[in-house]
Amino acid sequence: MGIAQDELKAHLMESNEEFRRLAQLHSEHSKRIEELSSRSYVSAEDQLEEVRLKKMKLRLKDQMEAIMSRYRAQQVA
Repeated sequence: MGIAQDELKAHLMESNEEFRRLAQLHSEHSKRIEELSSRSYVSAEDQLEEVRLKKMKLRLKDQMEAIMSRYRAQQVA
Protein backbone atom coordinates (compact mmCIF):
# COMPACT_ATOMS: atom_id res chain seq x y z
CA MET A 1 0.00 0.00 0.00
CA GLY A 2 1.06 3.65 0.06
CA ILE A 3 2.10 5.98 2.80
CA ALA A 4 -0.02 5.87 5.98
CA GLN A 5 -2.33 8.84 6.57
CA ASP A 6 -0.27 10.34 9.42
CA GLU A 7 3.00 9.85 7.55
CA LEU A 8 1.53 11.49 4.47
CA LYS A 9 0.32 14.49 6.51
CA ALA A 10 3.77 14.84 8.10
CA HIS A 11 5.45 14.62 4.69
CA LEU A 12 3.13 17.24 3.19
CA MET A 13 3.60 19.54 6.20
CA GLU A 14 7.32 19.53 5.40
CA SER A 15 7.17 19.61 1.62
CA ASN A 16 3.96 21.40 0.57
CA GLU A 17 3.56 25.07 1.43
CA GLU A 18 -0.17 25.12 0.55
CA PHE A 19 -0.89 22.07 2.75
CA ARG A 20 1.08 23.67 5.59
CA ARG A 21 -0.90 26.93 5.25
CA LEU A 22 -4.23 25.07 5.24
CA ALA A 23 -3.23 23.00 8.27
CA GLN A 24 -2.20 26.14 10.15
CA LEU A 25 -5.54 27.82 9.45
CA HIS A 26 -7.38 24.61 10.43
CA SER A 27 -5.51 24.57 13.74
CA GLU A 28 -6.23 28.25 14.40
CA HIS A 29 -9.95 27.71 13.75
CA SER A 30 -9.98 24.69 16.07
CA LYS A 31 -8.44 26.72 18.88
CA ARG A 32 -10.93 29.56 18.39
CA ILE A 33 -13.87 27.12 18.34
CA GLU A 34 -12.61 25.56 21.59
CA GLU A 35 -12.29 29.03 23.09
CA LEU A 36 -15.84 29.96 22.10
CA SER A 37 -17.40 26.69 23.24
CA SER A 38 -15.66 26.77 26.63
CA ARG A 39 -17.37 30.02 27.63
CA SER A 40 -20.11 29.81 30.23
CA TYR A 41 -22.19 32.31 28.26
CA VAL A 42 -22.23 32.29 24.48
CA SER A 43 -23.69 35.34 22.74
CA ALA A 44 -25.54 35.20 19.44
CA GLU A 45 -22.48 36.67 17.71
CA ASP A 46 -20.26 33.99 19.26
CA GLN A 47 -22.65 31.28 18.09
CA LEU A 48 -22.58 32.68 14.56
CA GLU A 49 -18.78 32.88 14.64
CA GLU A 50 -18.57 29.28 15.85
CA VAL A 51 -20.81 28.06 13.02
CA ARG A 52 -18.82 30.08 10.47
CA LEU A 53 -15.51 28.75 11.80
CA LYS A 54 -16.76 25.16 11.73
CA LYS A 55 -17.77 25.56 8.08
CA MET A 56 -14.42 27.13 7.21
CA LYS A 57 -12.60 24.38 9.11
CA LEU A 58 -14.50 21.72 7.16
CA ARG A 59 -13.67 23.46 3.87
CA LEU A 60 -9.99 23.54 4.85
CA LYS A 61 -10.08 19.84 5.71
CA ASP A 62 -11.62 19.10 2.30
CA GLN A 63 -8.85 21.09 0.60
CA MET A 64 -6.20 19.20 2.60
CA GLU A 65 -7.81 15.87 1.65
CA ALA A 66 -7.75 16.91 -2.02
CA ILE A 67 -4.02 17.64 -1.80
CA MET A 68 -3.43 14.24 -0.16
CA SER A 69 -5.48 12.51 -2.89
CA ARG A 70 -3.50 14.25 -5.63
CA TYR A 71 -0.24 13.29 -3.95
CA ARG A 72 -1.34 9.64 -3.67
CA ALA A 73 -2.39 9.63 -7.34
CA GLN A 74 1.01 10.99 -8.37
CA GLN A 75 2.77 8.28 -6.37
CA VAL A 76 0.79 5.54 -8.10
CA ALA A 77 1.27 6.96 -11.60
